[in-house]
Amino acid sequence: MNAVGASRYAPEWLSLREGADVQARSSELLEPLRAFLAGPPPAGGGGTGPLTIRDLGCGTGSMGRWLASRLDGPQRWIMYDRDPDLLAGIASRMPDEAADGSPVEVVPQERDVTGLTSSDLAGTSVVVASALLDLLTAEEVARTAAACTDAGCAVLFALSVEGRVELDPADPLDGEMTAAFNAHQRRTVDGRRLLGPDAVEAATSAFELHGATVRTHLSPWRLGPQDRELTAEWLRGWVGAALAQRPDLRAAGDDYLRRRLGTCEAGGLRAVVHHRDLLALPEPDERV
Repeated sequence: MNAVGASRYAPEWLSLREGADVQARSSELLEPLRAFLAGPPPAGGGGTGPLTIRDLGCGTGSMGRWLASRLDGPQRWIMYDRDPDLLAGIASRMPDEAADGSPVEVVPQERDVTGLTSSDLAGTSVVVASALLDLLTAEEVARTAAACTDAGCAVLFALSVEGRVELDPADPLDGEMTAAFNAHQRRTVDGRRLLGPDAVEAATSAFELHGATVRTHLSPWRLGPQDRELTAEWLRGWVGAALAQRPDLRAAGDDYLRRRLGTCEAGGLRAVVHHRDLLALPEPDERV
């Protein structure tokens, strides 16, 4: 989801990738998150009320479907997106119950998530997002880090691109395509220079600057013959972005894509698409 404009991803793509996302997201970061949530409520919170979780650029709600059923206690999910079509009916796509059977409430809100302030986040337990961080600028990440730490809430950003792809079998053009794609991810759009593969490093620095403790964990897609439909669609988007950045590669790139799709269709292509998840926890005295 593009944080400041129209939806970047079609619902069909979001649905196609959801299984790979579920397998990739880091369960290792859930234990420290649960420990944090078991402590005192965030500043401005409601004490014994439900967990308030804000999902930035929620898309079809895949992050909520993954996380709500892995946390205990009643939960109130505020689902933010700029696309009203994605928000329509999103409550029906979320779990009704938390891990311990507690109720899950869903509140959709259409808005630009880059403008959230600490006042907007008052009483929030956790801010989450999936595949969003790399679409932001350094300034937007810095503002988000300041707002979240000032509000005393935890942050879990999943599936930020790392800029590394491993394809088996290898091809001589793999490196050039990767470099072109990464340059596209760092492009300037309407005066905004996107962070792309630099997002996790920038976010780590921004949260640590505000005193938060940051943990990261690898969360790669591991795609094999059983994932041919997803792999083929990912390849089209990956190569398409690379060629948009490097039009001079068009002839070679079109041939590269044909070869790769042929190998994929035959069940002979494996891909590891590297992402990283980030958990930022504020200092304990910021929560009381």
